[in-house]
Formats: sequence, structure tokens, C-alpha cells
Amino acid sequence: MTEAHAIDPEDRKIIVLARSARARNGVAEGAAVRDETGRTYVAATVGLPSLELSALRTAVAMAVASGATSLEAGAVVTEAEALADADLAAVADLGGTTPVLLAGPDGTVRTTLTAG
Repeated sequence: MTEAHAIDPEDRKIIVLARSARARNGVAEGAAVRDETGRTYVAATVGLPSLELSALRTAVAMAVASGATSLEAGAVVTEAEALADADLAAVADLGGTTPVLLAGPDGTVRTTLTAG
């Protein structure tokens, strides 16, 4: 599943968006989610003194704030080898079983996790 040709073009798109958010903001993580209508929401890690959110939780919050009721897929670009349980729980809160692609900074997918 890590080869570029094995990844759905819509999933490749959210990986590229997540990667660009990470690079643009110079943060540890970039994430993107795609909702049930195909809209995408892109976010980076939030690290304020009074608020800390992972990139994935931020993207999920943006989707919910925009009216999304479910997610088709998510992607996180990070150097980390795993995602926090809270990240997957946020995705699962929108129901169903949603694939979350975990990719390295170069955009290579390391694994696909399932939320829900």
C-alpha cells in the first residue's frame, strides 16, 4: 500500500494537502480529512499555551464546524510512528470505519489505520 500507484487519487490528494500544511507551518504534523460530500479540511498541529491539538483533531474539528456528518478518509503526515488514540477517536466520533493514512514527511504511506 505504500507505492504511489496503489493509493487512490483522492487519498493521494489528502496526503499532499497534509504534507503541505506541515511544511508551510513548520510544525510536527499536517493532516487532512475528506467528508461524505468530498470536501477536504486541512490543518496543522496547534500548539498554544492554552490550547494544544494534533493536526488530525484540528482537521476533524474544522470538518464538524463546517457541517460534515461523516468522514470518508483521513491522512496524517508526521515523523511519528503512530497516532494517539485520541486522534483516531476523534475520527471515529463521526461514525463508521474510516481509514486514516499515516505517512512520513516525504508523503510515503507507512500504514493505514482504521478509526471506528
